[in-house]
Amino acid sequence: MGFLLQPFPLPFPAALSTTPKIPKRTFSPPTAASNPKPPDLKTWAHDFRSKSLKFVLAGTFALGISLSGLSAADAKVGVNKPELLPKEFSPVIDVAGFLSAGQEKRLLQEIEDLEKDTGFKLRILAQNYPDTPGLAIKDFWQVDDRTIVFVADPTFGNILNFNVGASVDLDIPRSFWSRLSGKYGNMFYWKEKGEDASVEAAVIAISNCLREPVGPNNCSDVK
Repeated sequence: MGFLLQPFPLPFPAALSTTPKIPKRTFSPPTAASNPKPPDLKTWAHDFRSKSLKFVLAGTFALGISLSGLSAADAKVGVNKPELLPKEFSPVIDVAGFLSAGQEKRLLQEIEDLEKDTGFKLRILAQNYPDTPGLAIKDFWQVDDRTIVFVADPTFGNILNFNVGASVDLDIPRSFWSRLSGKYGNMFYWKEKGEDASVEAAVIAISNCLREPVGPNNCSDVK
């Protein structure tokens, strides 16, 4: 996972004695603290997903407005490669080469229509970490509270990762993003249908969700 393990220093050994004292052995009944319950599979999977998402977003930028409240402090140092940015502005940056020219054109049109109709800005970065413009996209895209940054990166198995602005977070249930990732981002889906299919399906689902009236049941289905 890229984390640095730092061993605790060992205590300096006490001076040796010719007649070492043997401590008394006493019986203590086992307690919950001495026999901690191992985490169940659900908890482990959730923790792994959170760590993975931190790592991927650190490779793009650290905004502090992401779905899980991620912080750069416990994530890997972000990459900053402005030379990988396109020469002209584009809401779609495909440094990984997942998309064909036709697919990119369709996505650009969908993003333009979505912004016109809803005011929300969808931005797509397809990458294979660490080959990414990384932190440079924040200024390039002028990321703000109404921006959704969609990072397509298969590094950790699930290819769909999202970082959303505060205004988006108010209107869209957080569960929508996890359900979207689970449906179209899982390894079985993109390995069978291709990374491009995952990206296109996710964009359609996001567009449908953002066009729904805000209410208790909005975005309940991933379409």
